[in-house]
Amino acid sequence: MKVLSAAAAFSLGSASAASSGKKNPFAPKVTPNTPRSSYMGKLLSKARPTPNSQLSRRLDDQEVDISSYSLKFQQCQYIKQYAEEQNEDVDTVLETKRFVIFRLCPNDSCSSEGCSYGYGEYIVDMETYLESTLQHKQEEQEQYCNACEECDDDDDAAAGDDAAGDDAARRRRLVNVDCSSCYAQCQNIENMEENGYVDAAEYVNCEKVYENDNTGLIYYAGAICSNSGKRIKVGLFTDEDCSEYAGADVAVDQYLKNENGYNVKLSYHLLKQTFVSDDCVASCTKVDENAADDDGADDDREVETAEVCENLYEAAGKCESPNGFADGMDYSNSEYYDVQVSNEESVCDYISTIQGGHYDQYGEVVVQGGQTTIMSSSVQTTGGQKFALTFFVIGTVGLAAYAALLNSKIRSESKVNLSAQEGNMA
Repeated sequence: MKVLSAAAAFSLGSASAASSGKKNPFAPKVTPNTPRSSYMGKLLSKARPTPNSQLSRRLDDQEVDISSYSLKFQQCQYIKQYAEEQNEDVDTVLETKRFVIFRLCPNDSCSSEGCSYGYGEYIVDMETYLESTLQHKQEEQEQYCNACEECDDDDDAAAGDDAAGDDAARRRRLVNVDCSSCYAQCQNIENMEENGYVDAAEYVNCEKVYENDNTGLIYYAGAICSNSGKRIKVGLFTDEDCSEYAGADVAVDQYLKNENGYNVKLSYHLLKQTFVSDDCVASCTKVDENAADDDGADDDREVETAEVCENLYEAAGKCESPNGFADGMDYSNSEYYDVQVSNEESVCDYISTIQGGHYDQYGEVVVQGGQTTIMSSSVQTTGGQKFALTFFVIGTVGLAAYAALLNSKIRSESKVNLSAQEGNMA
């Protein structure tokens, strides 16, 4: 099957809020239109590319520049497939893979609808995706709160220290800081543990959170995709690889405790920023935070590619040509052209299969095309399938009855023959 061949050709190395119903206080608002995006637009209109802005990916000395794009989350998906290495301790030949599909969209197309052309589409293992995006978001958060502390520099500017005030204002624009509200947000984050919360980002890598020596019950916490694949949350699993989901009816918060033994709740303030739907996760444009303002000096500022985009682009399987991605890899003059085209087709097919709903939330293969309702427990069969199933059941029952009858007949004949032999011997 084409799907299986695509899956074989493509092999990668390796959130909902808490169910309490209470509003999570640790959630800086993410909006598509911000002062930062406006300021970045002005910088980019004057900035000039430099060698440092090129994302180098060696293939016949070719270089790729993705600094004018932004990273947009598309989908999260579990997939069960044959394990490359069989484990004798488990009774299955399958293993669970976790993937994230994302796009590189032009910087001006980061809306809820996203980009429809001129983009690249990619697939990468969830661990790599979360590691890169969470690190990026953590750094953004630190920059945000550091810039918030500099809000007092406005007083320095008012007192005559214009240089200090201008520098602080510039940094706040780059990280979109609102001095009227940032302090409360940063205090909530700093006092998270005191308020009975724990960062959900700490539990995405699968770790043991509960063990009962009396019953033998063990739970591991790890990242899991939502039913729709549009969110990533933390769930409980019964194995150390976080492949056997304990079920949605097992509340995570009941088994999470702090060092003092008290239950804590999950805060998704950071994790949820890795799968936003109405904006891009990160801009691939990295501008020096000390860039000057509108005095003309921006012409000499270097524009580089953000590390989060570099890492994910390098690690991901790529589907670029069908989507009109102009700045991707060009294999036309490469001796590996046929191989690369074939690989890209396999990746594109694999992504299409996932997006087509051929896997459920737990990675099981589901049939589409009127036979099965995707993401649902209801199964709809056609008339032909019903007839075939009925014929198969009736046939199986008939064969079982015939086998029982034949077995009984053989036993009866054996008894008759044995009796006759005993009579002759007498």
